Amino acid sequence: MNNSVRKSLTQSVEVAMFTAIIAVCAFISIPSSVPFTLQTFAIFLAVLVLGGKMGSLSVFIYLCLGAIGVPIFAGFNGGIGVLLGNTGGYILGFMFIALIMWMFETVLPKRNFFIILSMIVGLFVCYAFGSMWFVIVYTKNTGAIGIGATLMMCVIPYIIPDFIKMFVAFALSRRIKKILHRV
Repeated sequence: MNNSVRKSLTQSVEVAMFTAIIAVCAFISIPSSVPFTLQTFAIFLAVLVLGGKMGSLSVFIYLCLGAIGVPIFAGFNGGIGVLLGNTGGYILGFMFIALIMWMFETVLPKRNFFIILSMIVGLFVCYAFGSMWFVIVYTKNTGAIGIGATLMMCVIPYIIPDFIKMFVAFALSRRIKKILHRV
């Protein structure tokens, strides 16, 4: 097997593996209006270990599988209805996290400061997109809700846990890269 084929096969396996890790992390959930899961941890880890392009592909495949009905979202849910529901914007926002991290990786030096900044910016874009989505869908289906109430329900309780997940993913990614010989 030549090096090109070997590299392509290795990348495919790694993307599939991280897609599965994202799904498994979705199953680790504490139910609430927006479930507490480890998905953001897995998104960060996928992009940190695989790099922006392959990490984003892993997130995209995860979203596509969930959209077609594979029950891989929080609470063993799947289907386009989940993405069109109140919390669908946060799930779709995972793609923004990956794409923003990829953008930072391509444009800025690969220094810890910029890597962590990319995760923070990606997370807050995910929060913003998900919150706007939540307000629109919730208002349409249930009744008016303000942005303050949405933030108190859907963002504020998650900031500290998400930052913890971010830093654990950052620390673990270094070790995983060494195992995968990507340092």
